[in-house]
Amino acid sequence: MRVLTLLRAEIAAADRVVPPTGFTARLTVLTAAAMAFLAVFALALSLATGRLADRWSEALARSATIRLSAPPEQMETQLKAVLDTLATTPGVESFRALDDGEMKTLLDPWFGPDLPVASLPLPKLVELTETASGMDAEGLRLRLAAEAPGAVLDDHTRWRRPLVAAAERLRLFGLLSLLLIGAAMAGMITLAAQAALAANAQVIRTLRLVGARDAYIARAFVRRFTARGLMGAAAGTALGMLAVAALPATDEAGGFLTGLGFAGWGWLWPLVLPGLAAAVAWGATRHAAFRMLRNVR
Repeated sequence: MRVLTLLRAEIAAADRVVPPTGFTARLTVLTAAAMAFLAVFALALSLATGRLADRWSEALARSATIRLSAPPEQMETQLKAVLDTLATTPGVESFRALDDGEMKTLLDPWFGPDLPVASLPLPKLVELTETASGMDAEGLRLRLAAEAPGAVLDDHTRWRRPLVAAAERLRLFGLLSLLLIGAAMAGMITLAAQAALAANAQVIRTLRLVGARDAYIARAFVRRFTARGLMGAAAGTALGMLAVAALPATDEAGGFLTGLGFAGWGWLWPLVLPGLAAAVAWGATRHAAFRMLRNVR
């Protein structure tokens, strides 16, 4: 309440020097609110994709899979050789072979629940987890080639790198969106300030006649537009945070794009947006005011 009282006092002080212009005032508030609302979602996207990249990297970094394809009469022998090799491989924390039921569960999303797993020549899969120090993947590949020629090690590198790169690019796009939103807001407030200055050209001339300096007149416009920009951005930020909070959580939907939002201390980041919007409004209005004042004689 105290902040709103101070904002009203700033606007009233500016209005005593320059008569208010309803159109530009409403445009400034609406622009700041809309841009802040969009900025909340851009910030949420950037932070969420950062968490996603970390989660994917951590989840896949220490896991690997061995796919064993061999003639039916050699399958069990080679599977035992693979398990014996893993048991003596430094850096392997745990490993296990997937049974037919688990293989069917993996294939159900692709082929449906009626797939006759038992009658198909499917390869055997062995899941393994590395220790924190990691393992020598190339050395393990050489040992598997000697002990079980049908075994192929997949350390998930080709899967992990594109996923993490995609998440990092999404985070970059979110940050670029914030910059574009700020630039668009600056442009709109500049136009609104220029319109207000042009509408009050006669008032500016009168103020100059009574001795007012350009810096004094410019400060009146800057105070008005900065205060209105702050008020609009605060409202837009609040609405954006409520909208983000209403999005479905990851555990409720489980989809790829769920979990878009803030977590923990991340909820404090949107509170920076009104201050940034006020700074953008201050810079845009000040630049527009001095440029217009040079042309009003």
